[in-house]
Amino acid sequence: MAKKQGYTTSSVHTPFVKDDAYSALHMPIYDGVAYEFESSLEMEKVFTGQKVAHVYSRTSNPTVGYFEEKLKRISGAKNAMSFSSGMAAITTTLLSIVPPGGNIVSSNQLFGHTYAFLKSTIQRWNIQVKFVDMNNLAQVAAAIDKQTGLLFFETITNPQLEIFDIEALAALAHSNNIPLVADSTLTPPYVFNSLDAGVDVEVISTTKFISGGAAAVGGAILDNGSFDWSNSLALKEWDTNFPGNALMARIRKEMFRHLGGSMTAHTAHFLILGLDTLALRVDRCVENCMALGKYFEQHTKVVAVNYPGLKSSVGYARSKKYFSGKPGAVMTIDLKTKESCYQFMDGLKMVRRATNLNDNKTLIIHPSSTIYAEFSDTDRENMALRDTMLRLSVGIEDVQDLIEDFKQAFYIV
Repeated sequence: MAKKQGYTTSSVHTPFVKDDAYSALHMPIYDGVAYEFESSLEMEKVFTGQKVAHVYSRTSNPTVGYFEEKLKRISGAKNAMSFSSGMAAITTTLLSIVPPGGNIVSSNQLFGHTYAFLKSTIQRWNIQVKFVDMNNLAQVAAAIDKQTGLLFFETITNPQLEIFDIEALAALAHSNNIPLVADSTLTPPYVFNSLDAGVDVEVISTTKFISGGAAAVGGAILDNGSFDWSNSLALKEWDTNFPGNALMARIRKEMFRHLGGSMTAHTAHFLILGLDTLALRVDRCVENCMALGKYFEQHTKVVAVNYPGLKSSVGYARSKKYFSGKPGAVMTIDLKTKESCYQFMDGLKMVRRATNLNDNKTLIIHPSSTIYAEFSDTDRENMALRDTMLRLSVGIEDVQDLIEDFKQAFYIV
């Protein structure tokens, strides 16, 4: 048996599905919309599902398809599909698995827009959402009933940076014949083997780490092929017609086709480049996080520091177990007051005040007054969001330059 190639080698050398007409080494950008067929019979076979081919770029495209092949190769997933954004990937996945009248058991610590979608929008489809503390397995178990379609969580919560016992959640989900669905945006395939951890479906905002410098907005779904979709409330019939591929068949043939959310060829081009350099950037960002974490831990004006790669973090042991000690590049610091947070942010000269994660540049934001500004005080309290918390998305700059910028900003706090 051939030895499995490393992440970067696998990404860089993913073969094209078809030979390029000009033997290009990099997948060209196929900007066309429609595709010609050699005969009427071939056209019929493609439209009736007897043959696989590109028909119209809203449903599939050669450049986008190559990006999906790369995702499958580096992650080991059975199937991959890409979208116009991470939110499009999340909404399509959840609506495909959970039927009207069903429910979702979800972590109560989620990215703001995901939380808002689950708390209000999805319930208009007659889908109930039960928010629970995923660290409390008894509470999770009590929330599951015969109408539960899936368990949903983030591999590292944003911005609380909690890491749950993923294997325990997987065991609980599978004992109830429901899939475990994870938003693994902060822990891309390079650092997280979701199949080994028991996750059945991953959703990823490719805008973040995969993009490689905030170059393009996108999203993706990875189906590990580990869940028997004949047990799914919404996918039993699809599994009869597409055994083992029910989820992706429904998404490709129904939900995606009807709801849209297509990724463009230009977006896929940027993401293909991003996948090839992902490991290099992740490693640099993690190194910077570790150095900054140690700096902040020693600073008298910092009340608390949280980065799961630090031994002082409650998530340290699980970050070592699930992410090989490379738990993304998001960290938080707490200062004494909201006012001191604003003073500190406004004093920064190089670090950018902006919302996004895993840009090549280091970004800072005050989550409570921005991303979560529309939530009630009770919601923010339940989600462990403090007025004294700042979120840092650490980039690939030279770390000493970052420290110097933070150092001068602290003088005015």
